[in-house]
Amino acid sequence: MEENKKTLYSAVQPTNNLTIGNYIGAITNFVQLQEEYNCVYAIANMHAITVRQNPAELRQRTLALLALYIACGVDPEKCILYLQSHVPCHAELAWVLNTFTYVGEMERMTQFKDKSARHADNINMGLMDYPVLMAADILLYQADYVPVGEDQRQHLEITRDIATRFNNAYSPTFTVPQGIFRKVGAKINDLQEPTKKMSKSGENPNGAIFLSDDKDTIMRKFKRAITDSDGEIRYDPVSKPGVSNLLSIYSVFSGKSIDEAVLEFQGKGYGEFKLAVGETVASKLMPIQAEQAKLLANKDYLNQVLISGAQRANAIARKTLSKVYKKIGFYQV
Repeated sequence: MEENKKTLYSAVQPTNNLTIGNYIGAITNFVQLQEEYNCVYAIANMHAITVRQNPAELRQRTLALLALYIACGVDPEKCILYLQSHVPCHAELAWVLNTFTYVGEMERMTQFKDKSARHADNINMGLMDYPVLMAADILLYQADYVPVGEDQRQHLEITRDIATRFNNAYSPTFTVPQGIFRKVGAKINDLQEPTKKMSKSGENPNGAIFLSDDKDTIMRKFKRAITDSDGEIRYDPVSKPGVSNLLSIYSVFSGKSIDEAVLEFQGKGYGEFKLAVGETVASKLMPIQAEQAKLLANKDYLNQVLISGAQRANAIARKTLSKVYKKIGFYQV
């Protein structure tokens, strides 16, 4: 960790296939941010089990996500890349932070309400306690910044509240983190329901472009994307959510601004527009998929990345936890 750089923390769950929304909102940022900050990137498998998982699939997805990170340009030499369950301090600090968190706060969490509705047969304490574990994730590494989407803003705020409470009770201990919110392309919506965010677990599989989709699948999904009936390609999220969503996707994957994209497709039909968006996305994803497959064939290398990442993460996390234990009065030897 370089002393002259601020620390940034982020984590992604290894559940289901990631979508281009995850790629745009998280992974591409990871690559850019590792040059500017001391970055700590976790694969959040502890968060993942708040919903029932198939054990074999969870292990497979864990390695697949690790390989995807690296294939996209996340460099294990430039950042700390590790598996959450390999650092016991996460669970240990979460227990302490539970005593600085109120039940009412957890019950009001939007994600808890949403997931409880979707998984009514498994409303477990882990689901409710999810934000406290997330707070422990961030605070362990004294993170100055956390890149988050709009759906995680509430969780970051509770992290800040918990850190402030502890600091006020025991003197400054945790860095109170700030959020980094991506403005352009921060929210990529469903291709079939363009007023809703693109989700890994959406009901209609045609609504999401997964990073594992082959080119034919990508093109088919974009061809079926919902637009509107007036035929004009312009950016207007309120009255033209479908077209605006496609423009956002094209903008991020092509590197062009929204205005440049609108100008490029002026006078062209929706069919040609959709094909161009599909081709642009596919041309970006194909090389990543090839590199990911190459990395997955080298399991020894991936294991070594995780071992090294865990060692580096543990060194920082244990230092923070030891400070916390001392302040709350836990006897240490």
